[in-house]
Amino acid sequence: MNGKGALRDNVLLGLGLVLMIAALYLIFIYVPTEKNMGVVQRIFYFHVPLAWVSLLAFLLVFIFSVLYLRKRAMKWDVLAHASAEVGVMFITLVLITGTVWAKSAWGIWWTWDARLTATLVLWLTYLAYLLIRNYATDQTQGARFAAVLGIVGFIDVPIVALAVNLWRTQHPPALIFEGGITSPMLFTILVSIAAFTVLYILMVIQSAAMKNMEAEVKRLKDI
Repeated sequence: MNGKGALRDNVLLGLGLVLMIAALYLIFIYVPTEKNMGVVQRIFYFHVPLAWVSLLAFLLVFIFSVLYLRKRAMKWDVLAHASAEVGVMFITLVLITGTVWAKSAWGIWWTWDARLTATLVLWLTYLAYLLIRNYATDQTQGARFAAVLGIVGFIDVPIVALAVNLWRTQHPPALIFEGGITSPMLFTILVSIAAFTVLYILMVIQSAAMKNMEAEVKRLKDI
């Protein structure tokens, strides 16, 4: 890694650490307890940022996949793969935190609500994306198949985002945009979103660097 790359990573790491500490302070100490749901409502400050980062990750998988198919440059494939890995990890956490919240709010762990179902489909789609990458016998062919799936799978992203507006669902609407939360809650959720976004960027950079190193080691072995 060159000096500029190391400096960038250190800046991101420092920024992410500061934001995460600030977010945890705001979530557990600063923001008031919601009067109806109580302490369990604090999962909101994790669930929403995780969901935001998941959709961002799959948007970038879509963009990087398009660039890869157009230019055949491996750097775009590597970035798409890295973003998909991080996105799957985050959306897994979205499903876990969502079920915990659903149990408290609705009295059930799961319901085939439009947004929940669309999110599950999104998770399965990009899990299949990773399986294609891992089990493809030919790396180039696997990259092409995965890129196509990364593009097609993106269709579900706006469905997840707009599900509460398109159908009648149990899932609450986007309170951030509808003025349904107080100023301290809004400030806390925005800091949390910023913290998880920086974490996502740092994880993608590190994952992409690792994949490039693995490719270089493989190339040297084949010489």
